[in-house]
Amino acid sequence: MGAMGMLNDIYKELFDLLNGSNTGDPKALNGLGFMCENGKVVQQDYKEAARLYKLAADKGLADAQNNLGLMYARGKGVDKDHKAALELFKLAAGQGNASAQANLAHMYSEGRGVDRDYKEAFRLYKLAAEQGLARAQSSLGQMYFEGRGAERDYKEAVRLCGLAVKQGDARAQNTLGFMYAWGKGVEQDSNEAVRLYKLAAEQGNADAEANLGFMYAWGKGVEQNHKEAVRLYKLSVEKGNARAQANLGYMYFEGKGVELDFKEAVRLYTLAAEQGDAIAQAELGYRYEWGKGVEQDYKEAFRLYRLAAEQGNAIAQYKVGHMNERILFEKDYAEAAKWYELAARQNESQSQHRLGVFYKEGRPGVARDFVKAKRMLESAAKTYETDAHALDALFELGEMYENGLGVEKNMLLAYKYYAVAAKRDHFRAAKKIEGQPFNASEILELMGNGAPVLKQ
Repeated sequence: MGAMGMLNDIYKELFDLLNGSNTGDPKALNGLGFMCENGKVVQQDYKEAARLYKLAADKGLADAQNNLGLMYARGKGVDKDHKAALELFKLAAGQGNASAQANLAHMYSEGRGVDRDYKEAFRLYKLAAEQGLARAQSSLGQMYFEGRGAERDYKEAVRLCGLAVKQGDARAQNTLGFMYAWGKGVEQDSNEAVRLYKLAAEQGNADAEANLGFMYAWGKGVEQNHKEAVRLYKLSVEKGNARAQANLGYMYFEGKGVELDFKEAVRLYTLAAEQGDAIAQAELGYRYEWGKGVEQDYKEAFRLYRLAAEQGNAIAQYKVGHMNERILFEKDYAEAAKWYELAARQNESQSQHRLGVFYKEGRPGVARDFVKAKRMLESAAKTYETDAHALDALFELGEMYENGLGVEKNMLLAYKYYAVAAKRDHFRAAKKIEGQPFNASEILELMGNGAPVLKQ
């Protein structure tokens, strides 16, 4: 007899035992409810399961209260009712039921049947995690990772997800894989990230399928394989995963692992954007701004950038600022400065540069402030070796020292800024030192190499 046959015999014996026991016993009622809900021995019947769970729940059995709460939360055998689910989870959680504590935490985290409260969700997940419940450990680790309900703590997130991974929790495998992929709380290790993603993907975890697809797409921890990336993205897309939709959209836009197909790319980006994926919103905004795969539409681009910007996407924040400054019919410099400031706090160099220019020159609604200008431009200039926009910041700093704007006039330092930018083909900086007795390379040799913004 196979293992499945043996298991079915065990369920049948258990059913006969429970069915023949005192029908007033809450554990027996709960056990019969479980069999009805899951179609074990008897035909699956959600209504009968809910009825049996209720009989047991009314007798105060925590497991039954939790099970009935799940039926209400999912609308199985009863009308979906988050408030009823919430009250049942509270009853069971009050008796120390770990599963109910985790379910109640989820309700608070998502704002279902109650106002969203991350701190209460955190407290409840912690109670359940301390009892060893893997999904609570995973969820609590995720909250530490995101800084929801508590201070962000990558080390604690790693510890908790590690505990859940030992129990085979797919969500924890994915989260811990992500932390290894990006070096959050652990030393960056693409190979370990791939291993963990694979474990979770094998369990059908959509986030892990999308993340593993990303690793194949970019050759991180595995040999680059666009077709395998597409295959994994498609698995995740079938489950409605927004990140996979956006990533697969990118593959269609670029013709990587699939035939180039702008319409399919836009469709996928739109699906992801409609789910609130900030990266997809920003990417789709870019397509509308430049007319790539769609008809150029600045209003739609601005709408999409704004949605992503409101979620904290730094590139989108820069774009909203940029459109307020330069593209919209009615320019709003104060509004542009607001969004540049938000992006600048995330070290977005283009925003730091534009905000520095605003403070250096002044704009309607933005007063001149040379101290702020210098600080912003110095921040933007730090990436001059890899970022062309940083060269503009070097040029602006050169002008500040050339003209004594908020700093002591210093022609030598000004020309060093110009020389660094000019050596990297910055046209305006090159014009500044044109006609001088020394060219850019000679100026730097005389004054010492290195970024003047770092070595003054």
